[in-house]
Amino acid sequence: MASNRDDLATAIRAAVRHFWRTRSRQASAQGAKSGDRDRGARSAVTGGAHLDGFAELIRKLIVDAGVSDTAIHRRTRVELPGYYRAEKKWDLVVVVDGRLFATVEFKAQVGPSFGNNYNNRAEEAIGNATDYWAAFREGAFRGSPRPWLGYLMLLEDATGSTRPVSVAEPHFPVFDEFREASYAKRYEILLTKMVRERLYDAAGLILSPSDAGRSGEFSEPCAELAFANFAESLVARAIAYSRTQK
Repeated sequence: MASNRDDLATAIRAAVRHFWRTRSRQASAQGAKSGDRDRGARSAVTGGAHLDGFAELIRKLIVDAGVSDTAIHRRTRVELPGYYRAEKKWDLVVVVDGRLFATVEFKAQVGPSFGNNYNNRAEEAIGNATDYWAAFREGAFRGSPRPWLGYLMLLEDATGSTRPVSVAEPHFPVFDEFREASYAKRYEILLTKMVRERLYDAAGLILSPSDAGRSGEFSEPCAELAFANFAESLVARAIAYSRTQK
């Protein structure tokens, strides 16, 4: 088991390297072509593909656990029906024998606008999960047992994301856990609560600095949100499926 975790840590470092290097290439290419940059750090993410390293890692884990590679969809055929909207494109969708098996959302946030982006990410994550489970409840994924839903966040490890931030309380007090919490801590609170409330079956939070991240450096501030736990939950589901089919 120790060697497996060592292998997993190596794979995570590779995915982190891919994120930062791809992000840098996309930002440079866009600036060279247009002579301008999107506002903030948007120029680095509008090209997509920066989280492909994590998507590929999860694909490999599922395939190694016994799920056919042809059941895993990325970029195309990733639309699923919603309850409050017609459909949503997810980042990774696994459909096995006509049944929805698993769905994963990948997100990243880099500075400098941690505050506004955090609120947008929180609303998006909660809303997407609420819509997903309402659709499941109403039979949108017909013939499917309860699917697995995961959320993975890579956050830049920077002063703006790790220093305490104030809260606004013009009428009522916020919950105590948010007082003096950095945006990194707020993400930890958000993801932990979403898993405990069963909005997601598992969530992962990875922090990585922009400079050292190009060499694969990362940290996991919350053991409950470690990638190993995220992977273990999904792989266990895949192994159970594979064994029942055999």
